[in-house]
Amino acid sequence: QVQLVESGGGLVQAGGSLRLSCAISGSIWSITAMAWYRQAPGKQRELVATIASAGITSYANSVKGRFTISRDNDKNTISLQMNSLKPEDTAVYYCGAQGSRQNYRGRGTQVTVSS
Repeated sequence: QVQLVESGGGLVQAGGSLRLSCAISGSIWSITAMAWYRQAPGKQRELVATIASAGITSYANSVKGRFTISRDNDKNTISLQMNSLKPEDTAVYYCGAQGSRQNYRGRGTQVTVSS
């Protein structure tokens, strides 16, 4: 089993920045990739960014150039640095892990961007 706990959400004005963190515990050895997702009210969940075990990253077009996903293996965390935030970035952000047998997701952290 893998446990994921997100932190760092909050309220920020448009153009501002936030840094989300995800603490990972449990069967960390089984994780092959990590990701950040988000879900806004009334919308489908969206894959925001991924980072593979080899460190390769990918981003949704909507956040490319503004968000950066990173990993700290010593602290067993991944982070999402979000810059130039827009009101449309408002959502609950979830940390996800792809395991060898199943996928995991945290409970999420709310990000609200005011205009």
